[in-house]
Amino acid sequence: QVQLLESGGGLVQAGGSLRLSCAASGMIVGDIDMAWYRQAPGKERELAARISDTGSTRYADSVKGRFTISRDDAKNTVYLQMNSLSSEDTGVYSCYFGVISHDGTWRDDYWGQGTQVTVSS
Repeated sequence: QVQLLESGGGLVQAGGSLRLSCAASGMIVGDIDMAWYRQAPGKERELAARISDTGSTRYADSVKGRFTISRDDAKNTVYLQMNSLSSEDTGVYSCYFGVISHDGTWRDDYWGQGTQVTVSS
């Protein structure tokens, strides 16, 4: 059973930085797309950043230039470095692993439990 465990959330002042980590326990076999989603109070969950199994990245317009997603495949871990934080970044951040078998015949989706990020203005 694969589980994703997030860490690094917390309270930070506006303009500050946080680094989120998400590590998978258990063995994962396949190509893994990794992502961070976030949900602000009263809003729908949105994609913040995504990194493919080949390392290509995609960011929401609202975080471009401030957030950096990276991965360590040896550790099955994805990171999100968040700089220049503002109150608009407050929310629950959840990591996501999308696994596709090497032959493309099956896929699994895994979600972390979410970690709270609060930015005080």
